[in-house]
Amino acid sequence: MKADVGAPLAPSRASRLSRVPTLGRKIGGAAEFVVIPALAIAVSLVLFGIFVALFRKNPLDLYYYMYQGAFGTWFSWQNTLTRAAPLILTALCTALPAQLGMVIIGGEGALLIGALCATSAALALPAAPPLVVEVAMACAGMIGGGLWIMLSGALRHYRGVNETISSLLLVYVALAILNHLVEGPMRDPTSLNKPSTREIGAINMIGTIPGTEVHWGFAFGIIAAVLSYILIYHTVFGFAARVAGGNIRAAKVVGLGVGKLILITCFLAGAAAGLAGMMEVAAVQGRTNANLAAGYGFSGILVAFLARQNPLAVIPVAILLGGIGASGGLLQRRLGLPDASVLVLQGTIFVVVLASDTFYGRLSLFQRKAS
Repeated sequence: MKADVGAPLAPSRASRLSRVPTLGRKIGGAAEFVVIPALAIAVSLVLFGIFVALFRKNPLDLYYYMYQGAFGTWFSWQNTLTRAAPLILTALCTALPAQLGMVIIGGEGALLIGALCATSAALALPAAPPLVVEVAMACAGMIGGGLWIMLSGALRHYRGVNETISSLLLVYVALAILNHLVEGPMRDPTSLNKPSTREIGAINMIGTIPGTEVHWGFAFGIIAAVLSYILIYHTVFGFAARVAGGNIRAAKVVGLGVGKLILITCFLAGAAAGLAGMMEVAAVQGRTNANLAAGYGFSGILVAFLARQNPLAVIPVAILLGGIGASGGLLQRRLGLPDASVLVLQGTIFVVVLASDTFYGRLSLFQRKAS
């Protein structure tokens, strides 16, 4: 018996075929978020190579030594991962509020405040067991950093102050507070050349991951990124935050507490950066001083934008940017370039990544995949 040509497709087959365009759009969209940032990095490397060539340096030697300094040896890998730890946490300070449509760029200030609070907690517990001191430092650092960024969220919600401007200006307020305390009330009298607080004590320092020279801040950063991803994409709170970020007026109409979402999200974002400050004190510096203002908070902004504000994508991007920073010393020794020359590359990447935003949804290659 012949099948009726005009008969409708079986439900199962029809449903499978109907899902093909949707699947194609998903694949095309996912490819965009990988290919476009990768091309942006490639363009930035080419531009940086041209910049270096103007100083009569071979760009191929530049790329080789950058790779060696970042990923060429186990020592390079450890240096890269150590630098990536604070970048993951400060990137979350930008990525989490971005779900609500907010642009927070004050991770550097939250890191400094977190470091100050963590140091104060350690110095206030001189006779406590090391584990108690470390937990107190982590809690103090996260609370201090969280409240600092939550201040920008409160100004945005209650007073209509632009959060980008307020969070940036608060960085300089935090730096002024740090300098005042380190050079004044909290200064260690024995720190003559470089004003610092008293040391938290070697017994209270956080060690390294077994078998490596990478401190535990990297592991905590990965945990924070995974938890952030789960919070944003697999909880009711995260869904509400993304709804508010897509259309804040619609969110208010359906009864979402936008103010509560803003304050909680900003607090969590600042807590991540505050934890980065605590780790820099407890795992690297051992005290608070001006060395903490190393620009990790500003580099975290680049990580978040390059990762498209995705908490999981923050991890590989932070490792990449950490590797670029780690290669600066080798470039200085082998090519005679200043150690800070990698900052030129980071700035170039940031500009190119911002410019690449115009290509999302417009490239015919991905449109064909979606059809």
